[in-house]
Amino acid sequence: MPEPLHRTALDSGPSPEAGPHRIPVPAAGPHRVVIVGGGFGGLTTARGLGGAEGIEVTLIDRRNHHLFQPLLYQVATAVIAPGEIAEPIRAILRRDRNVRVLMGEVEGIDAQGRAAILRDGTRIPYDTLVLATGATHSYFGHPEWERYAPGLKTLDDARRIRARVLLAFEAAEREDDPAARERLMTFAVIGGGPTGVEMAGAIAGLAHHALSQDFRRIDPKQARILLIEAAPRVLGTFTEDLSAYSKRALERLGVTVLTDHAVEDVSEQGITVQGRLIPAATVVWGAGVRASPAGEWLGVETTRQGHVPVGPDLAVIGRPGIYALGDLAMAKAEDGTPLPGLAQVADQQGRYLGRSLRDRILHGKAPAPFRFRSRGNLAIIGRNAGVVQWDHVKLRGFPAWLVWGVAHVYLLVGFHNRLVVTLRWLWAYVSFQRGARLISERDEAVMALIRGKTPAKLPPP
Repeated sequence: MPEPLHRTALDSGPSPEAGPHRIPVPAAGPHRVVIVGGGFGGLTTARGLGGAEGIEVTLIDRRNHHLFQPLLYQVATAVIAPGEIAEPIRAILRRDRNVRVLMGEVEGIDAQGRAAILRDGTRIPYDTLVLATGATHSYFGHPEWERYAPGLKTLDDARRIRARVLLAFEAAEREDDPAARERLMTFAVIGGGPTGVEMAGAIAGLAHHALSQDFRRIDPKQARILLIEAAPRVLGTFTEDLSAYSKRALERLGVTVLTDHAVEDVSEQGITVQGRLIPAATVVWGAGVRASPAGEWLGVETTRQGHVPVGPDLAVIGRPGIYALGDLAMAKAEDGTPLPGLAQVADQQGRYLGRSLRDRILHGKAPAPFRFRSRGNLAIIGRNAGVVQWDHVKLRGFPAWLVWGVAHVYLLVGFHNRLVVTLRWLWAYVSFQRGARLISERDEAVMALIRGKTPAKLPPP
């Protein structure tokens, strides 16, 4: 049986004389676990180690809140308010006295010196490191597109998209030129995966129901909503019949689905596909993601998307004492296929890693390999329409929509969030209304961009 992991004077970390940015620790003390990232994987790992005597946990995140990313598109389309899908990390972990939370941005790892390095130079020593840094948008070699086509990864992203959508209708109400008005009322969503499908359906619901009676010069129902996918069909990870149903459901909502259409350019005027410019004031990116740069920090070989290869126990190959999970990791299922970048994967990996690190550190027990148990592949298309694929079980329509809702409420952190979101959904379902249709003074800075001009100053993407 492997020996329990204990620290010695040789690996106890830096001395008090090492500099102002080093955090000294005594030679004899608890085993230090540093977790980078407060998403599903990092948070559940911290919870699994909570209360363990002999283990000191530090969770680092550049934001002070845990965010439920699968519902960001509902913030972006004014279904729910930002605070309803976010919870302060300190509040979630307040009962775990051996866990401390640091708000800071990690920009490097000293694997030899066993320390995470923050942006300001602070070094956080570790004995075991867990990287759960997630992923960001991938614009396939065109980072300049981000200015005109924001993606959905943070609350700021969702607020920015919500502002663009609402401001487009406001600008159209004031516009006299028919061509300019048509551009303002054209919304393009790039990417036919679950994010793109859900976003396009939500914009259609906003235009056809929540805003339909609010304007006098324009009819929001006449908004043109495009879903653009380079592959032959939307929701390519689902079976062909569920994919075909999803396309039909989107078209019933008034969404124009363009498959086999690769985007060639994105600008302030709109998007270019197949050599043709489609004027559009609002473009949303949902076509690709890339893992965080943690692989570069470690100096390991990654996949083209930046994923870090890990072993069956989620340990980074070639880097002892370092683990990776969630969207960062290239983990494989039992059949050797890569695990998808889903919240349920990160959640299960975090639960596994919390238990296995506790057993390894305190009792010297080697863990069994991680095994992912799929809870199904889910996507919502619009009101009463969704698809669920789980092994050989397939659902569509209202039953799938209901399962999707229950699954997402279950994954929300905190009773308060679950209750508020459930009540919000019930109200929106009965009344067709949305309660977060607010535009701030800061949001008005994007008005020039909505009108097809390059503003002198724009909030950073």
